Amino acid sequence: MHERERHRIILSAIQEKPVITVQDIAELTEASEATIRRDIASLHVQGKLRRVRGGAEAVHPPQLGNLAARPFRVSESVNIDKKRAIARAAVDLCEEGDSIIINGGTTTFQMVHFMSARRLQVMTNSFAIAEHLVKHSKCTVSVPGGAIYRDQSLILSPFDNDAIRNFYARRIFIGAQGINALGVMESDALVIQSEQKLVRQAEELIVMVDSSKFAKRSSLILCALDKVSTIITDDGISDEAANMVTDAGVRLMTVKPMASAAREDTSSVA
Repeated sequence: MHERERHRIILSAIQEKPVITVQDIAELTEASEATIRRDIASLHVQGKLRRVRGGAEAVHPPQLGNLAARPFRVSESVNIDKKRAIARAAVDLCEEGDSIIINGGTTTFQMVHFMSARRLQVMTNSFAIAEHLVKHSKCTVSVPGGAIYRDQSLILSPFDNDAIRNFYARRIFIGAQGINALGVMESDALVIQSEQKLVRQAEELIVMVDSSKFAKRSSLILCALDKVSTIITDDGISDEAANMVTDAGVRLMTVKPMASAAREDTSSVA
């Protein structure tokens, strides 16, 4: 990743929480901790952040009341080749005229690039996905009511009368902060509340995550693993994680990053 891109991610990340560690940034950018320390030092000299022991903090701390979920612009370019391949495989599961739900996220957002010629009925709580599909596709697009969280590009509401319950889908496509034996993990209670409402409106739950998410943890569980119909990930998934998925009775699909088509790992289909 180019230095300019790393700096953009670092400056976005410190708006998510008051202090971010070198390790956190290294994970986001897939750069070495030594490189991240040099980046922080450079941005500190420029006055764009404050260098602190073990990490960095914002010059102007983020406002209270923000979602705990990572900002869209922070994650958008991370593992982009894997996300594109996963998204292509997800769209390939859809048939013309299908009703689907797409939950907001940077992996699910990549689906829009493969939907331009499709005619699907789409419900999404992602402002970015809705905007792109309205401009660049033939899909019918619905959004729930609620407040727009700019950083995450999400439309969320704590209320039940937000139009979600009036939409029924064949499949819902979601991302996740992490996946382990306990289930699908997320980082914000309001995000989970919204996702759970969406999941109830679909026949099948499709989870789209790159292989790094099997090594990550979060504090909240969206649902148990056996509630998932299919997981789409890249071929970097470990044998241990793959076995965990299939042992739970979940269909596993793997793709090669930047491949022109997805490859389903037929040996791991439950």
